[in-house]
Amino acid sequence: MDNKTDFFINGEWVAPSEGAGSCTVINPANEKEIARISLGGIADVDKAVAAARAAFPAFSKTSREDRLALLDKIIALYKSRLPEMAKAISQEMGAPMKLAMTVQAPSGLGHFITARKILADFDFEESLGSTQVFKEPIGVCGLITPWNWPVNQIACKVAPALATGCTMVLKPSEVAPLSAYLLAEILQEAGVPQGVFNLVNGDGPTVGAALSSHPDVDMMSFTGSTRAGIEVARAAAPTVKRVAQELGGKSANIILEDADMAKAVTKGVLQCFHNTGQSCNAPTRMLVPKHRLDEVIKIAKDATARIAVGDPVDESKNMGPVVSAVQYEKIQGLIEKGMDEATLIVGGTGKPAGLEKGYYVKPTIFAHVNNDMVIAREEIFGPVLCILAYESEEEAIKIANDTPYGLSGYVSGELDHARAVARELRTGMVHLNGAATDINAPFGGYKQSGNGREWGHAGFEDFLETKAVMGHNILSE
Repeated sequence: MDNKTDFFINGEWVAPSEGAGSCTVINPANEKEIARISLGGIADVDKAVAAARAAFPAFSKTSREDRLALLDKIIALYKSRLPEMAKAISQEMGAPMKLAMTVQAPSGLGHFITARKILADFDFEESLGSTQVFKEPIGVCGLITPWNWPVNQIACKVAPALATGCTMVLKPSEVAPLSAYLLAEILQEAGVPQGVFNLVNGDGPTVGAALSSHPDVDMMSFTGSTRAGIEVARAAAPTVKRVAQELGGKSANIILEDADMAKAVTKGVLQCFHNTGQSCNAPTRMLVPKHRLDEVIKIAKDATARIAVGDPVDESKNMGPVVSAVQYEKIQGLIEKGMDEATLIVGGTGKPAGLEKGYYVKPTIFAHVNNDMVIAREEIFGPVLCILAYESEEEAIKIANDTPYGLSGYVSGELDHARAVARELRTGMVHLNGAATDINAPFGGYKQSGNGREWGHAGFEDFLETKAVMGHNILSE
């Protein structure tokens, strides 16, 4: 078992404060302990924040050229350790190795490459008549990240924070911390100045709360559940720090009458089960014309037959386990609830045949679902799809928007038609006709799916303050 008990503070790997607890990291594919980490406390957070605060004055004044050179080093080192990163992600959260190698690990690299491109041309100043507007690094940033896309969610915060001249303290998920350790090693080797990047492991109620409430932290960037996001915002409120959040989702996938039904339904099923359904923007509610429901069910069944569940290292498998025993039990309970509420089309409770060890869930589809059912309203965060039928396009839009969430949406149909429906959705993102996620586009949601935007150019804005200097541009007499 690998011991990862130190924290990265002020440019060094240091032992946690006295009395720190610990926990084991479990490989969800086989339930074996693969690593042990320390769980920090308030003293560790104080030490890390102090290091970030001390490093801020100098790092915030570094030149664009210096930060571009730093990002170039990070990118080169990340590329050299990409296979290692993919293996860590697969082991800590169960992604199939093919997914880890082609999507999960490269997504983190992509955010550093994107940040580098944006930094090269980003306007940190703007003239407005006699006023000069400056965009300046916000300060010390607390970053809290989840386990489902571990390095992706870390990189989309760390990369723009570095590019804009901020310093930071990261608390990765204690469930999947190995990729965070590897990234910290990359940043150290790249020469990130002491105190600019710090890593403290711990749980949300202790380290997360201490970071969110700390008076020397200027902003919090959080990705996770809406429930936990509320706690971060509550802890941050007394210090009136900026809070950027990317939270839960229950995204609707509207398949219009003029869509290629076989293509759209198949794509929707596979997207829902991608990453074992453990994506906040997964299309978990499929809305289809009522008179074509039987046709849709058959297509969905056929698409599910293409899902091969099993050991992530087996290249013939395209869906691994869910991340933990806790997550497995939650999903099983919601599948049971669905079997009471709706019609089970495929899947159900229990593990797939031959997979008794590991947190494997059957790809599950329910039909004859209405939007008042628990399975249509709660974020299940597993491979569970709900199919809802609609009578009219207006009803489809109403159902899609009838949720406390508003992260993403999906529309399939003739392009102009799909565009028009997309404009009616109260979501931060919409995918038309199976379009892939765009790493340059703003990522974030409406309503209880969060506030602020990550990724691309928009991702820089959360890490910047705006200063207007009036009279700056008046010629002196």
